[in-house]
Amino acid sequence: MKLLRWILGVAIILVFIYFNFIYYQGEFIIKLINVILFAALFIFYRVIIGPTPADRIIAVDILGVLIIGMLALLGLYYKESFFMDIGLIWALLSFVASIAFAKILEGRQLDD
Repeated sequence: MKLLRWILGVAIILVFIYFNFIYYQGEFIIKLINVILFAALFIFYRVIIGPTPADRIIAVDILGVLIIGMLALLGLYYKESFFMDIGLIWALLSFVASIAFAKILEGRQLDD
Protein backbone atom coordinates (compact mmCIF):
# COMPACT_ATOMS: atom_id res chain seq x y z
CA MET A 1 0.00 0.00 0.00
CA LYS A 2 2.86 2.38 0.86
CA LEU A 3 4.57 1.65 -2.47
CA LEU A 4 1.31 2.37 -4.30
CA ARG A 5 1.02 5.75 -2.60
CA TRP A 6 4.60 6.60 -3.58
CA ILE A 7 4.02 5.59 -7.19
CA LEU A 8 0.78 7.58 -7.31
CA GLY A 9 2.50 10.61 -5.79
CA VAL A 10 5.38 10.48 -8.27
CA ALA A 11 2.90 10.13 -11.16
CA ILE A 12 0.93 13.17 -9.96
CA ILE A 13 4.13 15.21 -9.64
CA LEU A 14 5.30 14.21 -13.12
CA VAL A 15 1.93 15.13 -14.64
CA PHE A 16 2.06 18.49 -12.88
CA ILE A 17 5.60 19.16 -14.13
CA TYR A 18 4.58 18.30 -17.68
CA PHE A 19 1.51 20.53 -17.71
CA ASN A 20 3.11 23.42 -15.80
CA PHE A 21 6.47 23.66 -17.55
CA ILE A 22 5.95 22.10 -20.99
CA TYR A 23 2.28 22.47 -21.93
CA TYR A 24 1.49 25.84 -20.27
CA GLN A 25 3.12 28.75 -22.13
CA GLY A 26 2.67 31.53 -19.57
CA GLU A 27 5.15 33.71 -17.76
CA PHE A 28 7.80 32.05 -15.64
CA ILE A 29 6.68 33.79 -12.43
CA ILE A 30 3.18 32.37 -12.89
CA LYS A 31 4.72 28.92 -13.28
CA LEU A 32 6.61 29.41 -10.01
CA ILE A 33 3.41 30.49 -8.26
CA ASN A 34 1.78 27.30 -9.56
CA VAL A 35 4.62 25.26 -8.05
CA ILE A 36 4.13 26.92 -4.67
CA LEU A 37 0.38 26.29 -4.77
CA PHE A 38 0.98 22.66 -5.74
CA ALA A 39 3.42 22.25 -2.84
CA ALA A 40 0.82 23.80 -0.54
CA LEU A 41 -1.56 20.95 -1.38
CA PHE A 42 0.94 18.46 -0.02
CA ILE A 43 1.46 20.62 3.07
CA PHE A 44 -2.30 20.81 3.69
CA TYR A 45 -2.40 17.02 3.52
CA ARG A 46 0.26 16.85 6.27
CA VAL A 47 -1.59 19.43 8.37
CA ILE A 48 -4.81 17.42 8.21
CA ILE A 49 -3.44 13.85 8.34
CA GLY A 50 -0.27 14.50 10.37
CA PRO A 51 0.24 11.65 12.82
CA THR A 52 1.53 13.84 15.67
CA PRO A 53 0.94 17.43 16.74
CA ALA A 54 4.62 18.20 16.09
CA ASP A 55 4.20 17.13 12.45
CA ARG A 56 1.22 19.42 12.10
CA ILE A 57 3.05 22.38 13.64
CA ILE A 58 6.05 21.91 11.35
CA ALA A 59 3.68 21.64 8.36
CA VAL A 60 2.02 24.93 9.34
CA ASP A 61 5.49 26.50 9.66
CA ILE A 62 6.43 25.26 6.17
CA LEU A 63 3.12 26.59 4.88
CA GLY A 64 4.12 29.99 6.28
CA VAL A 65 7.40 29.82 4.36
CA LEU A 66 5.48 28.99 1.18
CA ILE A 67 3.16 31.95 1.75
CA ILE A 68 6.16 34.25 2.19
CA GLY A 69 7.61 32.95 -1.08
CA MET A 70 4.32 33.45 -2.86
CA LEU A 71 4.06 37.00 -1.54
CA ALA A 72 7.55 37.70 -2.84
CA LEU A 73 6.64 36.34 -6.28
CA LEU A 74 3.40 38.33 -6.32
CA GLY A 75 5.39 41.44 -5.42
CA LEU A 76 7.66 40.82 -8.39
CA TYR A 77 4.76 40.09 -10.73
CA TYR A 78 2.67 43.14 -9.82
CA LYS A 79 5.70 45.39 -9.13
CA GLU A 80 4.27 46.41 -5.76
CA SER A 81 6.37 46.61 -2.60
CA PHE A 82 3.59 46.11 -0.05
CA PHE A 83 3.64 42.35 -0.77
CA MET A 84 7.20 42.30 0.60
CA ASP A 85 6.08 44.18 3.70
CA ILE A 86 3.29 41.67 4.30
CA GLY A 87 5.78 38.82 3.80
CA LEU A 88 8.16 40.31 6.38
CA ILE A 89 5.37 40.71 8.93
CA TRP A 90 4.19 37.14 8.20
CA ALA A 91 7.74 35.84 8.78
CA LEU A 92 8.00 37.57 12.15
CA LEU A 93 4.61 36.31 13.30
CA SER A 94 5.39 32.81 12.06
CA PHE A 95 8.63 32.76 14.06
CA VAL A 96 6.90 33.86 17.26
CA ALA A 97 4.11 31.31 16.73
CA SER A 98 6.62 28.51 16.16
CA ILE A 99 8.40 29.34 19.41
CA ALA A 100 5.07 29.44 21.27
CA PHE A 101 3.93 26.09 19.84
CA ALA A 102 7.28 24.50 20.69
CA LYS A 103 6.99 25.64 24.29
CA ILE A 104 3.42 24.34 24.54
CA LEU A 105 4.41 20.94 23.12
CA GLU A 106 7.30 20.78 25.59
CA GLY A 107 4.79 21.24 28.41
CA ARG A 108 5.98 24.64 29.59
CA GLN A 109 3.94 27.81 29.98
CA LEU A 110 4.36 30.72 27.58
CA ASP A 111 5.74 33.00 30.31
CA ASP A 112 8.61 30.64 31.27
